[in-house]
Amino acid sequence: MQLIITDAWLVKSRAFHLSGTKLLVTILVLAFALMLVAAGLYHWVFLKGAREGWPVVGTLVRLVVKDEFAQRDRFMRENIEVMAKKLGEMQAKLLQLESLGERVSGLAGLNPADIKIKPGQGGRLILERDLSIDELQVTLRELDSNASQSSVVMTVLESRLFEQKIKKMMVPTQMPVANANLGSVFGWRIDPITGASALHTGLDFPATPGTPISAAAGGVVVTQEYQPEYGNIVEVDHGNDLISRYAHVSKVHVKKGDLIKRGQKIAEVGNTGRSTGPHLHFEVLVQGVPQDPQKFLNAGRNLLATPNNRTNLAATSVLYGSNGGSNGTPQAQR
Repeated sequence: MQLIITDAWLVKSRAFHLSGTKLLVTILVLAFALMLVAAGLYHWVFLKGAREGWPVVGTLVRLVVKDEFAQRDRFMRENIEVMAKKLGEMQAKLLQLESLGERVSGLAGLNPADIKIKPGQGGRLILERDLSIDELQVTLRELDSNASQSSVVMTVLESRLFEQKIKKMMVPTQMPVANANLGSVFGWRIDPITGASALHTGLDFPATPGTPISAAAGGVVVTQEYQPEYGNIVEVDHGNDLISRYAHVSKVHVKKGDLIKRGQKIAEVGNTGRSTGPHLHFEVLVQGVPQDPQKFLNAGRNLLATPNNRTNLAATSVLYGSNGGSNGTPQAQR
C-alpha cells in the first residue's frame, strides 16, 4: 500500500509505502490509542460529574449505583433464603436426633426427664418478611448449642450402654458345653455314690472326654487346682461376688490370674475327682452361696431371643436377690 501526503503551502508531496504487516500494526496502534483516549475521557467526565453534581451525569451515576446495590441486595437475600432453608433442615434433623436420644435414654437406664430437648414447634406458615442476618446468626448459635448438648447426651448414653454390655458379659449366662444334654439338676437328689439324700449344688452336663468347656462369662481365674471332691477345678470370678465353677475336668487351658472372656475355651470335659463318669459339674455362687445355674442360663437364652436387653438385664439382676433373702443376700435352695 502507498500513502501520499501533500503539503498545500509548500507544494510538496511525500509518499509512504506500507506493507500488509505494517498496515495492520498501524491500525491496531491507532485503535488502542483511541480506546485509551475514550476511557480517559469517560473516567474524567463521570468522576468530575459525580463530584460536582452535573445534572445528567449525576443522575446516570446514581442509577448505576442504585442498580448495583439492588443486585447485591437481591443476591444476599437469595443466599440468606437458601441458608435459612438448610438451617431449617438441620434443625429438623437435630430434633429427630434429640427424640432418638430421649428414647434410647430409657434403654440406657437414664431418666428421660433428665434429657432436656427443645419442645416441638409448628403451626401455620405465614411469610411476612425476609430473615435478617442477625436472626440467622442467633439461630446458628442456638443450633450449635443444641448440637453440643446432644453430643454430651450421646456420650453419656454410650457410656451407660457400654457399662450395661460389660455387666451382661460378666454374668454367667452362656452354656459352658455346647450341644450338651442336661444330666442332674440343682437341688436334692439321691447321691450316685452313697445312695443317700444329698444336695447337688450345680448342673451336670454329660459329654465325651475332651469336649471343650467354655467360660460362661468373662472374668478372672481365681482357682485352678485339684480337689478330691471336684477333681481338676477352675473357678472364675465375674465381679459383684459372682463366681462360676467348672469341676471334674480332664485338661485345663488357663491358670490362676488369667483374664478370660465369655466363650473362651478354659478346659476339657473329664472324669476326675468324685465322679462316676465323664461330665462337667457347673456351679454358680453368689457371695459364696450356690445358686441354681439354670436361672442364669435361662436368662441368657432370653437375652438372645428378646431385643429389649434392658428388660432382660433387669430380669437377670433378680438372680442376685431371689430365693427369699430378707436383706437381699441370696440363699441356697433347700
